[in-house]
Amino acid sequence: MMDGNKLEELRELVEFLKANGIAEFDMEQDDLKVRIKFAGEPAAAPAGGFDMAQLSRLMASAPAAAPTAAASARASAAAALADELEEKLHEVKSPIVGTFYESPSPGAPAFVKIGDQVEVGQVLCIVEAMKLMNEIESDVAGEVVRRIASSGQPVEYGQPLFAIRAR
Repeated sequence: MMDGNKLEELRELVEFLKANGIAEFDMEQDDLKVRIKFAGEPAAAPAGGFDMAQLSRLMASAPAAAPTAAASARASAAAALADELEEKLHEVKSPIVGTFYESPSPGAPAFVKIGDQVEVGQVLCIVEAMKLMNEIESDVAGEVVRRIASSGQPVEYGQPLFAIRAR
């Protein structure tokens, strides 16, 4: 259950996203996972773009009792997300419904890690569907910036799996 402060922060975030025409937004902090997706056409963003400092502040706000290290981790995560929003990273999406796996077998190293350079056609992960292991390949060359899906978790058709900074 969310406390009043968290709910108010979430309301502020929703208003910020609406005001800036952001149609879809994902955030994960500690035990809180938020996915916001607005139906219909998003409102046009203000002429000067949106205020990244305000987005960072909204995402980094923490309850007064939170330790400083956690607040600083939230702030750096917010800054990283703000950078990603500015540069429009390419998302590799799941072509099927299934279970996401980052490695070929339990205990094996992941196909790719954050910071790895990938080529078109390089295997990024596996999505298991009906006991078939489907290798998901990169459709762009570049640097893996973020793994969005969690290993062993279900994914939907069209769900983003990785964010890649194309070269």
